Amino acid sequence: MVSKILIMTMNKNTVLALATYIMIFIGVSLIALGAFRYNEVAGWGFASVGIGFLANAWVFNALKGRV
Repeated sequence: MVSKILIMTMNKNTVLALATYIMIFIGVSLIALGAFRYNEVAGWGFASVGIGFLANAWVFNALKGRV
């Protein structure tokens, strides 16, 4: 019953906000992996993918209220 109420109260802005927070977490964790875990060329790949996740999160945040 609680999950049905939670799903019914989630509108498009709530979904975009949740996706933004998840993508920020994944982006920061990928950048941290690239900076602290991998010292070779693979670290640059992890960091660049993390920056891409942060860019997508920025776009999702900008779409809130406009879609």
